[in-house]
Amino acid sequence: SDRFWRVQELLKYARHFRGRKNRCYRLAVRSVRRAFVRSTKARREKKRFLRALWITRIEAASLEHGLKYPAFISNLLKSQVELNRKVLADLAIYEPKTFKSLAALAQRRRQEGFLAALGDGKEPEGVFSRIVHHH
Repeated sequence: SDRFWRVQELLKYARHFRGRKNRCYRLAVRSVRRAFVRSTKARREKKRFLRALWITRIEAASLEHGLKYPAFISNLLKSQVELNRKVLADLAIYEPKTFKSLAALAQRRRQEGFLAALGDGKEPEGVFSRIVHHH
């Protein structure tokens, strides 16, 4: 009958469970439902986990080249390098020379930023300050 096939369909999902959960319909129903709920949550969790893993890998690789992770990422963005974290992590592992050149680019951009912030040491025209200039 139809009920038999419905039970078989559900037990098919429970076959790999241990104990009575893979034979008794009543126990299998609960276990299968719980498994499906957990798999749904795990799909969301996986995205967070992988992003954290990529960031950890990029951080380790960028520290080897003398840059902290936030500085590395922000300077790459300022240099208009739009590689995502997955690609950067893959480059760090499989293409270390490419990653080194990206780190050098970020480092150069960072130095330019520092120099621009320092300026030429002179104050612009029309600025009042407490610094007394002796001419």
